[in-house]
Amino acid sequence: MNIQIFGTKKCSDTRKAERFFKERGIKYQFVDMKEKGMSKGEVTSVAQANGGLENMINWEGKDKDTLALIKYIADEDKLAKILENPQVIRTPVVRNGKQSTLGYQPDIWKGWK
Repeated sequence: MNIQIFGTKKCSDTRKAERFFKERGIKYQFVDMKEKGMSKGEVTSVAQANGGLENMINWEGKDKDTLALIKYIADEDKLAKILENPQVIRTPVVRNGKQSTLGYQPDIWKGWK
């Protein structure tokens, strides 16, 4: 397995995801989205695996202005806006090769090989 966890240090679900993999002795790479964010390719592949960009967005987030803008701008502009504002992405984003999940999904992770 090649696990990557994208999230923030303050996010409780991200911390729970890290604990899940630690407890099972599975190595992972943590990427702090406040410092680094995700590349365009990473966002695109995660969106494809999870049913599109709309599903990646945390619509309950604090940045209501950016969320409203993303909701109403043209689809081709959404990716650029999300890349500029990675705080709107639901965390943690956990990747294992081409597989990925959004949020805390231990039932799915248990099935990963």
